[in-house]
Amino acid sequence: MPLKVAIGHSSLTGPRERNEDFCGIVTPEGVELENKGLIAAVADGIGGHRGGREAAEYTVRGLLADYYATPDTWSVQRALEKVLVPLNRWIMTEASRQADLAGMATTLTVLVLRGRRFISAHVGDTRLYLLRGGTLTQLTTDHVWEHPELKNVLSRAVGLDRRFMLDFFDDEMEEGDCFLLCSDGVWGALGDRRMRECLLEHPDAQEAASALVGLALSSGGQDNASAVVARIEKLPSKSLRDSLEGIARLPVPPRFKPGQVIDGLRIEEIVHDSRATLLYKVTDQESGQTLVMKTLCPEMAEDADEIKALIMEEWRARRIVSPFFAQIIPADRRSCLYYLQAWYEGSTLQRMLDSDVYFPVADVVQHGIRLMRGLSVLHRLGIAHRDIKPANIHLGQDGNLRILDLGVAVSHSEEQECPGSPGTPSYMAPELLSGVQAKVPHDLYAAGVALYHLLTRKYPYGEIEPFQKPRFGEPVAPTRYRPDIPGWLENVLLKAVAKDPAQRFSSAEEFLNALECGANRRITRPRATPIAMRNPTRTWRMVAAVSLVVNLIFLLILVR
Repeated sequence: MPLKVAIGHSSLTGPRERNEDFCGIVTPEGVELENKGLIAAVADGIGGHRGGREAAEYTVRGLLADYYATPDTWSVQRALEKVLVPLNRWIMTEASRQADLAGMATTLTVLVLRGRRFISAHVGDTRLYLLRGGTLTQLTTDHVWEHPELKNVLSRAVGLDRRFMLDFFDDEMEEGDCFLLCSDGVWGALGDRRMRECLLEHPDAQEAASALVGLALSSGGQDNASAVVARIEKLPSKSLRDSLEGIARLPVPPRFKPGQVIDGLRIEEIVHDSRATLLYKVTDQESGQTLVMKTLCPEMAEDADEIKALIMEEWRARRIVSPFFAQIIPADRRSCLYYLQAWYEGSTLQRMLDSDVYFPVADVVQHGIRLMRGLSVLHRLGIAHRDIKPANIHLGQDGNLRILDLGVAVSHSEEQECPGSPGTPSYMAPELLSGVQAKVPHDLYAAGVALYHLLTRKYPYGEIEPFQKPRFGEPVAPTRYRPDIPGWLENVLLKAVAKDPAQRFSSAEEFLNALECGANRRITRPRATPIAMRNPTRTWRMVAAVSLVVNLIFLLILVR
């Protein structure tokens, strides 16, 4: 059962000659409703002349168009912010370029209904109300100056300041909830009591919106009046946003043996066996295609977190369309918990290392270039891999490099749900070992360590065992182990694995550019930390001890 919402809207021009309000609604269906939700917005332009209307309409139209183009892996808040910040800059630029648009700006209140939750974004003095159980509650705060003489002057709006900031609100919905978005021409003329009575009197959403706007103007309102009413008729089942939620109810399969058949898939061999997951090489008996089946170990059958992690891994992988990642194969007939990927002949870089394969410098540079291209795809979707290492980088016989295992990856929409920093200690940035949560930039550090390891079979700070608390000094220059590494590549690697996050590459694109340009664009090696700063506490203790000894010597001299 999908989310079902009755929605209505109305906007009328008041005594003014021009309506500077603008309303917009998008009501998608199917997967788009599930992943992105329904969105409604009300804007009230300010600035006079045609500038206010221009700002309101452009902001709402731009938001409604661009919001649905953002990755599904982004949280609603992140998607709204990423769309509205550039719109704010555009309005400010247009206002400075055209005299008749000077001072153009607009208030904005946005409501997104997705799954069983609602999220609002707000700036200015348009408002969002919730009618629940007969009680009308204002969910937004007006951004106006508190001074009595400035109480009608906006302190925040779209186009008012380059330091643009939105208020967000996020909560669960209930069936029967009624949301009202309105301009000050409605709430200023009617007040909360009359708006509540009108919403209760008109159960139909469109009739309620029209009645509110008409009543506001007939009551002597001197401003334009706009309202959007959304009534929640049916809520979806919990976590409907996850299109794979039904799979969570499937049983975890037993451990398979080669030759067994499940859902038309013949088990050929076990490819990988870890504490939580199993990977099988399988053959689809109908098509003859060789595939990879990933599932959980039988011991994890009651572990809700591991089940959710496997489901989310497939959800993320389906959204990554790139030759640098394994392709997900639909598994509509599955009778137990697993998902399928395409099989690629080849080997991981770690297996090649274990087989004593020698990696020439030129090959490692090319591997690094392809790895950065893959990470740039992943990072544009707002996903952090969190376990980049040679064991998760596959080199196919077709020559393509692919990033494997999204099992501990996390997207922006999941960050609050996935605390901690999983990964392999030797590939984890120093700050992660202190409890900082792993994010997108930390993949670049791990990639730098992986390239360093391919060349030298060593680690820049030495091998780090689980639960070890190492002290990080300065990274060892890779030329100590491989004198044939050119200076420009050494600088690139040392920058990637710098102890100070501020000295590392800021994006996969920057790292990629450094590898592609090579000696033509030399990277400056990060400055070494002065000895005195590597352990400030010990340094000051030594200074104090030396000072004490010197003072004692002077004292003895004076006593004599």
